[in-house]
Amino acid sequence: MSQDIDYGNLMHTAMRGLIKTVLTDVSNNGLPGAHHFFITFDTQQEGVELADWLRERYPDEMTIVMQHWFENLEVGDDGFSITLNFGDAPEPLYIPYMAIKTFVDPSVEFGLRFESAEDEDEAEFSEEETIEIDSEEEKHHHDADVVSLDNFRK
Repeated sequence: MSQDIDYGNLMHTAMRGLIKTVLTDVSNNGLPGAHHFFITFDTQQEGVELADWLRERYPDEMTIVMQHWFENLEVGDDGFSITLNFGDAPEPLYIPYMAIKTFVDPSVEFGLRFESAEDEDEAEFSEEETIEIDSEEEKHHHDADVVSLDNFRK
């Protein structure tokens, strides 16, 4: 048994539980008010299921938007499935919680970021990053869209 408490891993587990709780509520009751989510995930993570053309277009990571249109949101113990509209083409996705890199609800300025040891090393050399919503960009996207987080970084 380790002599140290792995607070980082415990915190990540708790944060993924929070995401599961939020998505379960949305599955049961819909998105309340102006709430919407930007979820970035690792497309290479074991268990991620998405169309081949999406995996080719986003070989490393992908950001989905849950806002105006989504269907078949099913929340499980290890991940969630959802159908999103990509250019008038509904596509089912399965995203394990372990694949999630960021979860942001810009309507209330709430966000979670999961960092690996590699990410933490990179963070030491860069300024703190914040995610902001570009309202001009948002005006043109009414269905669920894939966006790059680079669009929201300062």
